[in-house]
Amino acid sequence: MPHTEDLSIFARVVELGSLSAAGRDLRLSPAVVSNRIARLEGDLNARLLNRTTRRVNPTEEGAAFYQHCLSILNELEQVENLLSQRTDEPRGPIKVSLPVAFGRQYVAPHIGAFLARYPQMQVRLQLTDRFSDLIQERIDLAIRIGPLEDSTAIVRNLATDRRVIVGSPRYLKVRGVPKTPEDLLEHNCLLLRFPGSKQYRWTLQAPDGPQTLRVAGNMDSDNSEVLLDWCLAGHGLALKSIWEIIDHLNDGSLQIVLRDFPPVSDAIHALYPHGTHVPARVRAFIDFLVETFGPKPVWERKLKAKILDK
Repeated sequence: MPHTEDLSIFARVVELGSLSAAGRDLRLSPAVVSNRIARLEGDLNARLLNRTTRRVNPTEEGAAFYQHCLSILNELEQVENLLSQRTDEPRGPIKVSLPVAFGRQYVAPHIGAFLARYPQMQVRLQLTDRFSDLIQERIDLAIRIGPLEDSTAIVRNLATDRRVIVGSPRYLKVRGVPKTPEDLLEHNCLLLRFPGSKQYRWTLQAPDGPQTLRVAGNMDSDNSEVLLDWCLAGHGLALKSIWEIIDHLNDGSLQIVLRDFPPVSDAIHALYPHGTHVPARVRAFIDFLVETFGPKPVWERKLKAKILDK
């Protein structure tokens, strides 16, 4: 009888196409992954994978077995969820994907308190500014900021994401302060770029409705913290969330521009894959975040009075 853990390892190898990639995802060495696959093939007396120097692909038998693995693993997860709900004690690992800066500043510091409350759980944070595939990467929960395009996920609103356009005093002294949205087209705009990103389009609130501009600049990055560093150094204007720049607004190292045309606000959402049962560990983590952020998130409470006044 194959071991359940071997089934899970095999499924990840097929999904990621690599023994080493599956090992990194499951926190196992490539040698352990290889040994588990070999054991599984021995138990089944069948070759499940074709190995090349660059990629691993399932054999015909392996592809058919993979589909059965998914059914078995899904049923096991549903049973675990039902048992967890009955005992009212969330348990097991939860894999959470969230933006780098937001995760580091506002989620990671609270993980210790969460695990103190739920000692039977383990938290695995994936900090990335790209949009992770919840199903392909087996992510239990994702924190996303901005418009959502994943219609297959269940969404819960965590907080409002108020945004502003900012520049350093040095940059504004040299390049001038924009007075109208169109003025942004003459400025160096620092852009967040990654596959699927639309950060090069800035949408501002105007008297006649939202106005979208395709801004440009000579510096972009797939990391929001790099953009912040560039903005502080005087290299350009940046579209930033209040939560990311609260201290710089308070000390004056960044100044808000176009106060009469503020960027359209977004939201901070929690997303999890659609399924029959919501794992207790996912519900517990979301509820903890809602409790931690509160009706008025900490970044809003830290903001000095009149900073956002026009």
